[in-house]
Amino acid sequence: MISKNEQQQIQKEFKARMDEDELLNCMRCGFCLPTCPTYIESGFQESHSPRGRIALMKAVVDGIIEPDEDVERSLNMCLGCRACEPVCPSGVNYGHLLEEARDIINQNKKHSLSAKLVRNTVFKSLFPYQNRMRSLTSILSVYQRSGMQKLVQKSGMMKLFPDNLATMEKVLPQVPTRKEMKHRPQHLEPIGAKKKRVAFFSGCLMDTMFMKTNDATIKLLQLAGCEIIIPKAQSCCGALHAHSGEKHAAKELAKKNITAFEEAEIDYIISNAGGCGAFLIDYGYLLKNEPEWAERAASFVKKLKDISAILVELEFHKLDLSLPEQIITYQDSCHLRNVMKTESEPRTLLKAIQGTTYIEMKQADSCCGSAGIYNIVESEMSMKILDSKMVHVKETLAKTIVTANPGCLLQMKLGIEREGLTNKMRAVHIVDLLVEAVKK
Repeated sequence: MISKNEQQQIQKEFKARMDEDELLNCMRCGFCLPTCPTYIESGFQESHSPRGRIALMKAVVDGIIEPDEDVERSLNMCLGCRACEPVCPSGVNYGHLLEEARDIINQNKKHSLSAKLVRNTVFKSLFPYQNRMRSLTSILSVYQRSGMQKLVQKSGMMKLFPDNLATMEKVLPQVPTRKEMKHRPQHLEPIGAKKKRVAFFSGCLMDTMFMKTNDATIKLLQLAGCEIIIPKAQSCCGALHAHSGEKHAAKELAKKNITAFEEAEIDYIISNAGGCGAFLIDYGYLLKNEPEWAERAASFVKKLKDISAILVELEFHKLDLSLPEQIITYQDSCHLRNVMKTESEPRTLLKAIQGTTYIEMKQADSCCGSAGIYNIVESEMSMKILDSKMVHVKETLAKTIVTANPGCLLQMKLGIEREGLTNKMRAVHIVDLLVEAVKK
């Protein structure tokens, strides 16, 4: 519960920090409504739409309403998918408004002891430290490889957890061992003629839990003719922090990453996770009011490119790519599409794989309901969105669902498991599928 004193402080900071020009930019036209999953799945509640949330923010700024639990609930229910931004005729930067509002509330309300413990553990003690991420992943590796996982599943112990968490435990990837994570490359030569010199943003979860996908990304870049630099000093991108009201911590991680990459003489900085790439692109906005960082952030942002975009630029899709006969479909990463504006490149690559038939999924551009940790903290809404998504997935008759973000990948695996389609369908990251196609 937000106390009266906390509400007054929140209201004061809304007035001081929220961009009123951006709030007034919203014309209340409603173009955003058909694109918003929470508006649709909530039964068309205005407070769960982008237009409605902006109206609530403006009302708090103007002192018309208090920033109470209902306002906080509306903001927290948002996926942050930013599908509203490309369709907005006024070009409202809704994602920036949402992050600012969440940060003001979270920094000025009193959290319960348990919530404070979780937030401190996740945001301050775990994600900023890659060695700790490796330690946690190595524990999961022991759990998977020792037979303990099968024992836990057979014992029925997972029934003590919510259904979506119990199902998610089944679909986690086979993670690497501590030894495999210990020695990661920092410089690799291209295979064949050198075309570009790039730096790779390896990420935190991507270089631990999804390390095999990072390895596949590196292999594709080499095959495309890239010399690769992987700065050792890089860190978590900060997306999870910013989306959860920890903006100061996100800024510190941004500065660390900018410093780590700016010394390398490179053509591009490559990411392979839509969520990470989109937040990296937002570094320019994040640090715009810090003169000593703004120009450095802008230079960093100019070099960012998704793995699919550079592969198409270097004509990787013209290589001999083939797979056994199958139907494949693609689920957009919201942030890759809506923020990084990378839409056609993944499809170009997938359509180039001989032996496969590409079927475009209906509403492939709508969110799958993953949204970072949204499927954990807002599981009911997340599962509603996922169930709607799986209706369209099944219509394609696809054997393989392709994604471009780790959260989307786990969410689609979760959907496959929930629908009982594990023996008929799989979900895979696009770079893993492309490596399969090259090998074939």
